[in-house]
Amino acid sequence: MKIKCLIFSVLIFIPPLFGLTKPPELTPHSTRKKAEEIFEAHFKCKKFNPELAHRVLQNYLEELDPAKIYLIEKEVIDWIRPSEAFLKQIVLNFEKEDFSLFDQIYNLMVSAIDRRGQIELKIADQEIADQEPVKEPVKEPVKEPVKEPVKVDLSDFKEEGWAKSEQKLEERLLKLRSLQLEAAEKLSFETKEQFVKRLHKRRISREQEILQKDQKDRQKQQMAIFLKAFASALDSHTVYFTPSEANQFMIQIQQRLFGIGAKLRDDLNGFTIVHFVEGGPSDRDGRLKVGDRIIAVDHEPVVGMDIAEAVELVRGPQETAVTLTILREVIDEKKQKKTEKLEFKIIRGEIVLKESRFESTTIPYGDGVIGHVRLFSFYQDPHQSSASDVKKAIEEMKEQKTLKGVILDLRGNAGGLLPQAVAVAGLFIKKGVVVSTKDSQGNMQHLRNFDSTPVWDGSLVVLTNKGSASSSEIVAQTLQDYGRALLVGDPATWGKGSYQTFTVEGLDGISINPQGEYKVTRGLYYTVSGKSPQLQGALVDIPVPGGLTELKIGESETKFPLQSDTIKPNFQDRLLDVHPFHRIKMKRHYQVGLQSRLTTYKPYLETLKKNSRIRIQNNKNYQNFLDEVKKGEGDESKGEGYGQNDLQLEETVCIMKDLLLLTGLKAIEQMRPKQIKETPCAA
Repeated sequence: MKIKCLIFSVLIFIPPLFGLTKPPELTPHSTRKKAEEIFEAHFKCKKFNPELAHRVLQNYLEELDPAKIYLIEKEVIDWIRPSEAFLKQIVLNFEKEDFSLFDQIYNLMVSAIDRRGQIELKIADQEIADQEPVKEPVKEPVKEPVKEPVKVDLSDFKEEGWAKSEQKLEERLLKLRSLQLEAAEKLSFETKEQFVKRLHKRRISREQEILQKDQKDRQKQQMAIFLKAFASALDSHTVYFTPSEANQFMIQIQQRLFGIGAKLRDDLNGFTIVHFVEGGPSDRDGRLKVGDRIIAVDHEPVVGMDIAEAVELVRGPQETAVTLTILREVIDEKKQKKTEKLEFKIIRGEIVLKESRFESTTIPYGDGVIGHVRLFSFYQDPHQSSASDVKKAIEEMKEQKTLKGVILDLRGNAGGLLPQAVAVAGLFIKKGVVVSTKDSQGNMQHLRNFDSTPVWDGSLVVLTNKGSASSSEIVAQTLQDYGRALLVGDPATWGKGSYQTFTVEGLDGISINPQGEYKVTRGLYYTVSGKSPQLQGALVDIPVPGGLTELKIGESETKFPLQSDTIKPNFQDRLLDVHPFHRIKMKRHYQVGLQSRLTTYKPYLETLKKNSRIRIQNNKNYQNFLDEVKKGEGDESKGEGYGQNDLQLEETVCIMKDLLLLTGLKAIEQMRPKQIKETPCAA
């Protein structure tokens, strides 16, 4: 077993369970072997037992029918409420590489797909009653009898459990149809008919992935779904990936791929180009245009194909050619619209998704600027990394302007590569421990910064929210532990204090196993203070609420969360995890210029918190935003703003301005606090 890539992340890529992709090359024997590999690597779960079997059963059903819109309760009762003997039988069968009990569930799903199709035909012609009341009575009498419209109560569509009967299942599907049509009416870019066709296409694609073309492929798919259910039963961050999902996961980690650099939209009659990645192959070539509709890739028709499958055809090795057949609307000499069919050969190239990696800007302040660096993930490829990009951005700010302070924005950053978390933290501290890991055997490993010269040693604020997880929590809490940064934002971060390894060999992901790959939890991590953010998250110094503040998300809300603990602080690094022979040599160089614990911000913390609280209370726009967030009406997709304003960032900038003013008053620091009447952003 080879485990090459160390991952500190929440599941930043949630792979679609179904897509028109070839199933992994799995057999019952290789499936059990893969599960045993995961057991061997996992820091806690080492053996298949009845409790785990129960979890796997639950997950298996949810993998097949997550929305509970296919199966009914009487069909799954033995699996949702299994007897002890039944669970023991599953354990015995697993040892024998016998998955027949799971085959039974799978076959039930196959039958349920047929039933769903019949119900869809039955309700297709039924009219869902208009939710708006009729304001005027119908003047003309109805001469012929008409079918009574179906009345649907949309006041509470929170379904719990499985439908009790086929009739209840039909009612549930009617409610779902009503909600879908209601959503369709709010879409401005397509008609209701297009919307319904798109949903139908997705459903059929999803069902075909279960049905498969032949029995051998169906068995492979069954094994893949078992491994998904098994892996997620160990803990919420252990995941089995099919080969195509493993490739996609690496794209998310590195934020790069090889293709033509165009974003596509499925318009049912082809895939419309809606955006070009700046500097990508299509952008440089210049012949393709936004609005062009791709109907074939390398002369293979793609109309009606699932978008994921079409995208895979477009992608390919660097410096190879792909031929696109497109339809383009043009205006002829008579100023009439007509459609032209064109073919273009595009050379694939590397696409770096920079807009998904980081962004930086400056905010004027006095005779200089405040730097704002937004880091969306911790990534690395052969050419760039999150640490090198952030370092370059800060150095450019310092060269161009007088840099007064830096805001490191980690909101929504779900994690990434562990070495990059260490490297990014190292941009702001001297030598020292950044993070420590502990495995199931209690073995400790300390990851350190070895550079004694920070890129930025001035005023630093780290902005986080509930979406900041894993590597983000390492960076935020470590900088807070050392006293190098003030932590601002939602009261706490996500709360993921475990680390995982991914089985792909190398960052290029060039050797994906045809049987699939997995990401497995190996242990917990702790910042230099000895605290782990597991469950509770990194706690901020100054709370600044945002769009995610009231949401019930985070590690504590996952199905099988791990418990947290603590270790001894490591501010005084004794290098105990280093071999004694190397420890002596290492001490001579490493222990000179260590980062000390600072109290730079402590004298000003209460003033900063008070000013921030008053500003937020007196800001009517902010209060309206918070009211909507509490009602569950905030902009969850953005998670941090209201209208055109990023209120959480605006308040963080004010906190930084306050901090700069207060730390600049050292010459008169004996002045009583009440004599400081206001600060730049004071309410």
